[in-house]
Amino acid sequence: MSNQYYLLAQLPSFTVTDEKTALPITEEYFYDLCSRFLDAKSLNQLKNLSLEPPREKTPTGSVLLDSWYDCERNLRLALAQIRALRMNKKFDVENESFPPEVIQAARTATGMDSPLAAEQFLNQYRLNLLNSIRPQDEFSIDAVYLYGLKLKLALRMKKFNAEKGMASYHKIYDSILKGEE
Repeated sequence: MSNQYYLLAQLPSFTVTDEKTALPITEEYFYDLCSRFLDAKSLNQLKNLSLEPPREKTPTGSVLLDSWYDCERNLRLALAQIRALRMNKKFDVENESFPPEVIQAARTATGMDSPLAAEQFLNQYRLNLLNSIRPQDEFSIDAVYLYGLKLKLALRMKKFNAEKGMASYHKIYDSILKGEE
């Protein structure tokens, strides 16, 4: 635990939702700093952190990561199911039932006119989820994993750009139209 204390004490705080301000830390620096304080197993787990959970449930050995992957998997499956229903397609979720808040978040996101607004909504939902599963011990290995997930989410959110997205959309749309002629 003392290693995590010294590690977490050195990590700068940042705001995930502030898209205009540069992050005070890079992923590379984060991993490098963690490599000085964590054992090989924890560091490997950290380097395998993902915002995209595996489709099959696989225990990680971390309460926080298991909870995160379960919640994120449910959200992604609920989104896929709602999108499939809207397109009159079949999507099998293997008798999985989702918590009402996940279904509501998926419905809200899929009902938005703007894909960018939907992604921003989902990222805020994910941030709230991460805050709700925050470990009680602020200096545990799960706290390090939480920091890593928030960093990944912040980096992902900073990649969104309305102008570049619209230009890419028009390019893809135009190529589709030209292909039909």
